[in-house]
Amino acid sequence: MTTTDPITAITAPDPGTPPVTVRREALYFAVRNGKLLLGAGIVTIFLLIGIIGPFLVDRPPMEYVGQPMMPPDGEYWLGTTTFGQDVLAQFVHGVRNAFVVGLLAGGLAALIGMVIGFVAGYRGGLVDEILNMLTNVVLVIPTLAVLLIINAYLGIRSVGMQALFIGLTSWPWVARAIRAQTFSLRSRDFVDLARLSGVRTGKIILREIAPNMSSYLFMTFILLFGSSILIASSLDFIGLGPTDGVSLGVMLNHANQWSALHLGLWWWFIPPGAAITAIVGALYVANVGLDEVFNPKLREL
Repeated sequence: MTTTDPITAITAPDPGTPPVTVRREALYFAVRNGKLLLGAGIVTIFLLIGIIGPFLVDRPPMEYVGQPMMPPDGEYWLGTTTFGQDVLAQFVHGVRNAFVVGLLAGGLAALIGMVIGFVAGYRGGLVDEILNMLTNVVLVIPTLAVLLIINAYLGIRSVGMQALFIGLTSWPWVARAIRAQTFSLRSRDFVDLARLSGVRTGKIILREIAPNMSSYLFMTFILLFGSSILIASSLDFIGLGPTDGVSLGVMLNHANQWSALHLGLWWWFIPPGAAITAIVGALYVANVGLDEVFNPKLREL
């Protein structure tokens, strides 16, 4: 499985402005950016559904609780499946698991990519060559083939294991992007001054380089968050999802497997498909809005 390199989708800010001024300026334009507000609003709505929904819907998502193929009504707001399972219960748990996968997988990929990118970009030389070689190896690994092999030996697949695998295979483009930005920052005067003062490499990266890339790193995490949800949903749809739970992709897989479209059970496949589209789309729209907030050139457009 290959993904498009999203490096061109985000722009690193100029590190010359004081951090306090940058934060105030960013907040001023953030509350006036329609794309950011729209994307953040949609994501917040689904986040609340995922957090609060499972507590309000007391029916287990995979148990048979009603008559099969019931359309939405006052008792079952999203109807039931061909086996009498509550679609609303599956939906709210699926939304929660989507955010769990996005947070865990996106966070892990961001952490690995940032560590490798910072170290490779700052140290250079042999260290850079070794880490760059590791990045290229992971980049060309056939993710889907490896996942099929792993699933052949795993009796039970969980959301956590899926997030772990996605995170371990999604970081190469992050490492490359951060490496390139670190190359441009390591020769700045404030970095040279810290180096001459005897500050250790780790502190230089954490205190001097990383803060000047904070907006860039945040937008990178948003891209990883959205792509992790999309990858997980794709794997779930082809039957490689969790076996001990439910997700939006698993709902689509079951709906397709049991002919929901042919039976006219629109309430079974439209909500999870619309949720995946809305969450991932809103994250990318919010990312575009953040790029406009942090990049002065784009504010003038």
